[in-house]
Amino acid sequence: MSFGQAGAYGPPGDPQQPNQQPGQPSGPPSGPPPGSQPMPPAGQFGPPPDLSPQPQQPAAPPPVGQQPLPQQPQPVPQHPVPPAPPAPWASGPGRAASQAASQTPDWNALADTTAARGRRRKWVLIGGGALATVAVAGTVAALVVGSHKSDKSASGLPSPQKLPSSPASPEPSFSQVAPPPPPNPRDFIASADKDKAPLSTKTLFPHSKPSLDKRKYDRIDTATTEDCASATQGGLGSVLADNGCRKVLRATYTRDGVAVTVGVAVFDTKAAADKAKEQSTGNIASLSGDGPSFCRNTACRLTANAEGRYAYFTVAGFLNGKAVPDDDKEALQAGRDVAGYTFRRIMARANAQASASVATPTPGKKEA
Repeated sequence: MSFGQAGAYGPPGDPQQPNQQPGQPSGPPSGPPPGSQPMPPAGQFGPPPDLSPQPQQPAAPPPVGQQPLPQQPQPVPQHPVPPAPPAPWASGPGRAASQAASQTPDWNALADTTAARGRRRKWVLIGGGALATVAVAGTVAALVVGSHKSDKSASGLPSPQKLPSSPASPEPSFSQVAPPPPPNPRDFIASADKDKAPLSTKTLFPHSKPSLDKRKYDRIDTATTEDCASATQGGLGSVLADNGCRKVLRATYTRDGVAVTVGVAVFDTKAAADKAKEQSTGNIASLSGDGPSFCRNTACRLTANAEGRYAYFTVAGFLNGKAVPDDDKEALQAGRDVAGYTFRRIMARANAQASASVATPTPGKKEA
């Protein structure tokens, strides 16, 4: 007796059944039984194969006279293959089972989809913000341009390009000659040619009670003499005469028992006055008026100065005729006060003539 060969993993071949009809081919039937629908292959249109272990049915006893076939172990698949989705045209229990199996979510795919959706939303928000910014800037620019246009239209003034050009008018011409510098007041008292202002004891010593550095003095006498030597003591007369003295103007001031006589000698030039001051010796003669004489043949305080064409001298002492000691300060201060006052009066004469020359044009010259 012979047995069929078993497949690699399938069951061994069955021996020929005793009830097989002659003329029929051996083996399983090649087609479905009449009246039944064809079944699709497993894993394509039908339900997936059931891989769970099934209860073993006891094998039928072999026919009489045959030996039982040895049982081959069935291989158990290690990795089940997921079923393929059913075809659109599939129906029945196979499609329902396939749909139930496909409802298990794919978590990786869902995570990728969520991340892609978040990125799209972020870019949409960024793009929307940029578009909104551009729109706001455009609106503001339009409003600004519109306001400028409305201001121009409301003013009713034409643009500078539309204004008519004014006819060319001749521009005034000015002289390029620089103005002369202001005159120096000392120039007007430097010589008799310029020093033309009236000169007397009234113009030179106008104050009867001058306040000299907050010390008040009384003027008690004045005198003018053209014999310059007669108004001096010692060698001063010859010095004045040798340098061309024209006249001497004198005034006497008193304060607290101290008397000061100042004599102003007038020359034609500044050089002559400066020379007389340098060569001075002796003193100017005191002028006491109705009071007692002072500084006659006794020691007194003396000063000598020059300004312009004027040389002026002072003599200071006590009204009681006493000699002035070496440590005296009262006669010394009185001589300085009157000398400073005389200097200011000579400069006032110079400033007055300089101001008058600027205000009044020089005769014989035309105004510019």
